[in-house]
Amino acid sequence: MKNNVNKNKISFKKDEIGEYNPIPFSSARKEWMKNSEFKKAKREIHQEYALIHQIIDGRVKNNISQKELAKRLGTGQSAVSRLESGTYNPSYKFLQKLAKALETDLTITFSK
Repeated sequence: MKNNVNKNKISFKKDEIGEYNPIPFSSARKEWMKNSEFKKAKREIHQEYALIHQIIDGRVKNNISQKELAKRLGTGQSAVSRLESGTYNPSYKFLQKLAKALETDLTITFSK
């Protein structure tokens, strides 16, 4: 690997790293949707991300920061961040507190 260092800039030859050829996300998604394993995984996480989206949307619509929401919930901002990133699995009681803090109703349904 040969590189040229010039004023904190490193450059590589095209044959060393390949060609950068970006494609639109919509094209990549269309290709991924042809894969049955991808479609199955997408279905499995859809509801989780729909909930996360509703939490973030509710917070933004009410002009509430993560810090303020955490205060209303009696927890830390990092807990709200984990909730919004999908790395925290909230209990039903926590969801009730969350709905109250976001000034909304909590509705849970099962459907087919």
